[in-house]
This record gives sequence, C-alpha cells and structure tokens, in this order.
Amino acid sequence: MALSKHLNPDQLIQAAKDHKGHHVHSSTGHQAVHAYGARYGTDPIPKYKLPSKGVDAEATYQLIHDELSLDGSPALNLASFVHTWMPKQADQLMMENISKNLIDQDEYPMTHAPHLALSEVLHTRCVSILADLWHAPSAHQAIGTATTGSSEAIQLGGLAMKRIWQEKRKAAGKSIHEPGPNIVMGANAQVALEKFARYFDVEARLVPISEESHYRLDPKRAMEYVDENTIGVYVILGSTYTGHYEPVKEMADLLDEYEARTGHSVPIHVDGASGGFIAPFATPKLEWDFRIPRVVSINTSGHKFGLSYVGVGWVVWRSKKFLPKDLIFELHYLGSVEYSFSLNFSRPAHPIIAQYFNFVHLGFEGYRNVALQDLKNARLLSRALEKSGLFTVLSDIHRPAETIASAAKTAIGFDEENVENYVPGLPVVSFRFSDEFKQKYPDVQQKWVQVLLRAKGWIVPNYELAPNLEQVEILRVVVRENLTAVMVDRLVADIIEVVQSLAKEDSPVHALNALQSRKTVEGHHGRLEPGSGSKPSGTYAKQC
Repeated sequence: MALSKHLNPDQLIQAAKDHKGHHVHSSTGHQAVHAYGARYGTDPIPKYKLPSKGVDAEATYQLIHDELSLDGSPALNLASFVHTWMPKQADQLMMENISKNLIDQDEYPMTHAPHLALSEVLHTRCVSILADLWHAPSAHQAIGTATTGSSEAIQLGGLAMKRIWQEKRKAAGKSIHEPGPNIVMGANAQVALEKFARYFDVEARLVPISEESHYRLDPKRAMEYVDENTIGVYVILGSTYTGHYEPVKEMADLLDEYEARTGHSVPIHVDGASGGFIAPFATPKLEWDFRIPRVVSINTSGHKFGLSYVGVGWVVWRSKKFLPKDLIFELHYLGSVEYSFSLNFSRPAHPIIAQYFNFVHLGFEGYRNVALQDLKNARLLSRALEKSGLFTVLSDIHRPAETIASAAKTAIGFDEENVENYVPGLPVVSFRFSDEFKQKYPDVQQKWVQVLLRAKGWIVPNYELAPNLEQVEILRVVVRENLTAVMVDRLVADIIEVVQSLAKEDSPVHALNALQSRKTVEGHHGRLEPGSGSKPSGTYAKQC
C-alpha cells in the first residue's frame, strides 16, 4: 500500500513542533511557520484562511519570496512556449504602468482608444502592425483587439464565425439549432480550440492525425468532416505537439473547390499562437495569412514568440465585415464612448505596452534574427538527438524541404544556414526512443527520462500524441530565445547520460547515481580528475 495515502505532512509537522506545557495542538490549523517569524515578530500564518492580523510588508515579501523559490527555473522550463525574459527597460516601462486599466480609454488615451479613432495610441498601433505583418488587404480596414492570450483570442475568432453562420442560416430560412453548428480541426488541436466548441455549443469535429499527415491536420481528410453547418475550420500554424505547420493554403484551395461545387462558403481561422510570430520573420514567402482570401481571422500570443511577458494575445480580422456588429459593445459610462469586443472587461495595460516596446525595439530585423537563431538551435538539438541513435525525432524543421530534398542530396555545398532550405515549422523538437533502443531495452520507460531530467533542473515533458496516435509517447523541447547553443550542449549531455544510465544498470533505480555528475563538453576543460588532490587529513584539508 502507498505510504502517501496514510501520511499527512501537515499532521507530521504539527506533531513534531515544540509544544508549550501540556496543551494539545490541533492538526487542522494548517499554519505556516517561517524562519523569519522571530526576526519580524510574526505569528504563524494560516494557510487556507485569512489571518486575523496582517503582517509587515517587508516580512510578507520575504516569506512569499522564499516560498516561491521552490518553483523551477523559468529558463530551464523547456515545456513552455511562454517567453520569460525582457530587457530591463521593458521591465521599467511595465512597472511604471502597472496600475493602468486598458479598458479605461478616456483616462489613459495613449494606451488604448476606440478602434475607429486615429492610430496614435499603442493598442491601435499594435493591431495595425500585426495586420500589416499578416498582409491584411488594408491595415486601416482590418480590426482587432488585445486579449489575455491566444485562448481568449480563439474564442473570439470562433464566435465571429458562428455568428456569421447563424445570420446566413436565418437569411436562408434555415434552422440554426437542427442539427446545429460544427467546427473542424485536427485532433492535435490545443485545448483552447476545443474549449470554444464546448463553451459555445458547437460540435467539435476532430480530424484524426497520422504519421503520414505529419502528426497534424490532413486537409483532404478534413474535407470529409465539412458540410453546410460547418462554421469554419481551425488551421493551426504550429502544432503544440510537434511544431508542424498545418497547410493553410492547401486547406483553403480545397474549401474553394467545395464552395464552387456546393455554394457553401466555409472560412478559415488561423491559430497562429506561436507561428504568427515565427513564420512572418523566418519564412516570409510562406503563404498562410491574409494573402489567402479564405482566411478571415488570425490569433497569436504576444507572450510566446512575440517575446513579451505572459498576459498578452491578439486577434485580427481581415476586415470589419468579418466581425459581426452585435459582438461589439458600445459603452458610455467610463467618460467617453468606447467599444469593447473581448471576453474580459478590465485588464492590465502593461502587457500591451510591453508588446509595443518589442515592436519598436526589435523591428522586423530583430524579430527575424531571434526566430532564425531559435530555429538554428532547434536543428542543432534535433540532429544531435538523432545522431545519438537513442531517439527518433518527429519534428521536421531540420529536414530539407521537399522541393529541394532531391537536389540537396546531389548538390555541392548545401547551405545549411539558409532556413528556406528546410521544412518550415516552429523551433520545437519532439522526439521518442528509437525502435532499436526500445527493442534492446524494453523495460526502460520513456517517462523516466522526464523525471531524471527534472532532478537535474530541466523540465522536459513526456506525453502521448493526439487521438489516433495516443500509443506514441514523445518528449518535447520548446527552443526559446534563452536556450542557447551552450545550453543545448548541456541538455544533450544530460539526456544521453540519463538514458545510458537507464540502459546500463540492472535496475533503473541505480540511474539515480548518475545525478551526482554532469558530463558536458565544457566539463572536461580545466577540470581535475578524481584522485588529483591529497586526501583530507582530518584537520585543515577536511571538506566543510
């Protein structure tokens, strides 16, 4: 039986405390006693109810600061797409504006203004910049809004498509309830896309993925799920599983043919949560955005490859006609006439300020340099893992694009630096044990790699692929700006050390012994071998 089912840590701590006299202390108090309590004269703080008296601000800071130190290092969290660093000047700007409310446009006009006003305010500038970056027919006619992230943006994009479908059905005298609306997406869709369908009563039609479809939406198979009640198709520019871009242009061409044949127009919303800030800079020739007429809206996360701190996303429609008027609320009670078409009302202004800081600070060239470096480091990691023979890499960003693959085999001096020569995608590396390794070591479980890497500080998730391939487990690394080539070297060394130790020992538990060392290329430079020094004498040479 599991000990964890019978041992309550709070009860153990309570019982182990120094008790004054013979009083019996209840174990249900759930109080947190901190080391700084004596220094600041602080009584134990209840964990799960409001304390009767407050605590000095300095003491409160120190107590919470120390407790938060138990978190993992954001720089080593390779599971997350979320950006974790900005220049100190951006930090300063955000702190200067930390108290501003984005919705209050009359009080803070330089942060946000009604969308029909001149684009002299930061929010409107950001929307216009993205509309232009994504090739909207007219950046002045495009309309958009900031959100708390792509999850909210996806809801808004889906709602607009649903409302337009409803209006068309009503105009044609058809029911909007029987059989009801549906939306098509790959089974690899991120949970936010399925949330839209569930929260807003839309049938989610999930298209199964396969190895042949590169673990993402297969446009031809998706057409089997499209009918007159389809409000739209979610196409993902960067699968969270493997980083593959879904073929927006191919999906659009098939929907064009469908409309010509049936008269039913089915729009596309592109979920560019990550790819919306990678594709325009790394592969600007790739057609995925408003250059395709069937793409009516695009969302992205500023806090991913938009390089801002968490809390900002964007959704942009190619023109006002794709955002129904009844989704736009006119407000009169904040001092001026304002317009709102977001799920949240009050929201902080500083994430938008941070996004605008990046646009001005980095420009197109800066964003391109970051994207290219991320992809270069992702290719480095992919090749190193494959060359080890221990892994099969499912991502394709390190493989030559199909158009030049055959030529690359015979070409002299294939340019490995040119990103255009590779399959486009996110700087994401998804990998699994190779078939040879699994056959040779059938008892070694891939999930142990995640656990042992965590002990070394790395956060690398191990999880199943989307439905239809859920029997396949993958490890995934998101290569963000802070994962440099030097860190890739350490990561590869740690991964290989962990896997080799699992394979060598007669019991996987013995792999814990490997955690005491860290073998990297740099580790051999200027390092003394064991036995190079004199043994401790028990006096001055004794280790402390």
